[in-house]
Amino acid sequence: MTYTETPDIATSSEEYAKRFSGKIGEWFLKVQAEAALKMLSDYPGATVLDVGGGHGQLVEPLSKQGYKVTVLGSNKACREKIQRLIDNNLCEFKVGDLLNTPFENKSFDITITFRQMAHVRDWKRFISELTRIARKAVILDYPSLRSLNYINHIFPLSFKVKKGLEADTRPFTLFRESELMMTFNKNNFIYGEKYPQFFLPMFFHRKLGSPAISIPMEKIFRMFGITGIFGSPVILKMVRKDF
Repeated sequence: MTYTETPDIATSSEEYAKRFSGKIGEWFLKVQAEAALKMLSDYPGATVLDVGGGHGQLVEPLSKQGYKVTVLGSNKACREKIQRLIDNNLCEFKVGDLLNTPFENKSFDITITFRQMAHVRDWKRFISELTRIARKAVILDYPSLRSLNYINHIFPLSFKVKKGLEADTRPFTLFRESELMMTFNKNNFIYGEKYPQFFLPMFFHRKLGSPAISIPMEKIFRMFGITGIFGSPVILKMVRKDF
């Protein structure tokens, strides 16, 4: 069966995984995992549905901390990168529509989705589905409109340059926090916490290729509060109002 929204097919591919290879990629994933685990720390042993998580970026860190992880993919091909984890009983894998998942209301304690929001066209329906399934909280990442990525959207030529330097770059949606809050609030979820990850675009750090330079730079931006205001991607935690 073919679904209308299948961004996870691309993010579950070997080609996409190359964006997180090497020492820079390890650093990206470490920052992401540490922030996600901190947000999950209030829910030890929780059941987690990772929507579109066939890239496997969070399955292993979460399962090693005792979370019971199920990955939902829009195509059976989305299981290929996490097959080892499935075989080792570190997660389960289900195929289904990301906008109309095969789960009952409040089937999981937590729903998470990373690397998907920027490429889902009907993102309001996507959020509605994430909140429907979650008993306690939703954790996701999104590229912020209030970041240096905005330059690519107001100056199309800059995106073409970026595309020339990084061929696997895709157009993506930037979000206003207020829009996301309004959508979550309509689904009975309220703000929990957030963590803007980097001030400089990840593209810049990939091309620089030096954690020894990138990490101290980002520490300075965070120390002076710049990342807190203009950082992206933002990891956002929203909690069920009636929980």
